[in-house]
Amino acid sequence: MPMKLRALETLPLAIALLTAGCQQSQPANEARPAKETKRDASEYLSQPLVKDIYTADPSAHVWNGKIYVYPSHDIDGPTPEDDLGSHFEMHDYRTLAMDRIGGPVTIGPVALDVKDVPWADKQMWAPDAAYRNGTYYLYFPAKDKAGAFRIGVATSKDPMGPFKAQPQPIKGSYSIDPAVFTDDDGSSYMYFGGIWGGQLQRNIDGKYDPDGSKTDLGQDDKPALAPRVAKLTGDMLEFTETPRAVQILDEKGKPLLGGDHDRRFFEASWMHKYKGKYYFSYSTGDTHYLAYAVGDSPYGPFTYKGRILEPVEGWTTHHSIVEWNGKWWLFYADSQLSGQTRLRNVKVTELHYNPDGTIRTINPFVAKGAKDGAAH
Repeated sequence: MPMKLRALETLPLAIALLTAGCQQSQPANEARPAKETKRDASEYLSQPLVKDIYTADPSAHVWNGKIYVYPSHDIDGPTPEDDLGSHFEMHDYRTLAMDRIGGPVTIGPVALDVKDVPWADKQMWAPDAAYRNGTYYLYFPAKDKAGAFRIGVATSKDPMGPFKAQPQPIKGSYSIDPAVFTDDDGSSYMYFGGIWGGQLQRNIDGKYDPDGSKTDLGQDDKPALAPRVAKLTGDMLEFTETPRAVQILDEKGKPLLGGDHDRRFFEASWMHKYKGKYYFSYSTGDTHYLAYAVGDSPYGPFTYKGRILEPVEGWTTHHSIVEWNGKWWLFYADSQLSGQTRLRNVKVTELHYNPDGTIRTINPFVAKGAKDGAAH
């Protein structure tokens, strides 16, 4: 299990490692893992959904009775590690499909490649998808020619793709990790943002600052940098409004502080609804937790409630939560197959609620002699 890191003590390393939260993979037989994992497969709560390619950051959806997962596709490229995560060189997406949890998984063909996105230059990180009126939408972050992360959208009539990208990124978008939630009234919202390598701190006013000097991430006694949310237009291609901050509060109604590394937002937004409440979940980054907060509106504010998942094998955690066949499921990733932070594999396990609506914390490892309801 990764050791806990302090943000100020390890910022350069963390930038490089964190950005793994949004990448891509190539066939395992073409990758070059640096080391073997130390744990036996029986020690993991769940097993990888696929082993032919490396996958991470799974966004799961249920359409037409099937489960579709839109992950990053990790590759082992030639770029040396650096503090900006340049070695996370994902450049395309592959969709996963299954008829049931625990059943066979189909790996689709290339759904979208960076060379087919007019405005994008490189590094297609964690995506999400949505559906409306016969069209499937793939939302993805990528760096533009100036090195700034923007969020694009591509469309298809098939959930597996191929997807055709819009010629320009979504106006007013920035940073990484788009997650699109459609409410009961049909309104759709995009949540996004990631600090450090995800560049949220470089876009405080919505305008890209190349050196990030406008924000000091070391302000531990100030409210933490917040993820963003914006309502989407009816055609799902643009924002209807300027993105606004998502407030995450403590039990006393005060904003979580930048120094609260166990609870504050880092990246990997996800929204789902359970019994009329809005559950905003996210990764804490350098402390490796999946955390969640609950609110009464898709805009928040959201009150911190606890952890969904303890630290996995690897560095970052990025997830999705979906209901299927009367049960709730957590999709996540670790580095079981490769032992490398940047070469990950997607997994799934059942998620359970307590009677009061809180979520039971999941341990990604199995205690000796114990089994938990994981999907293998």
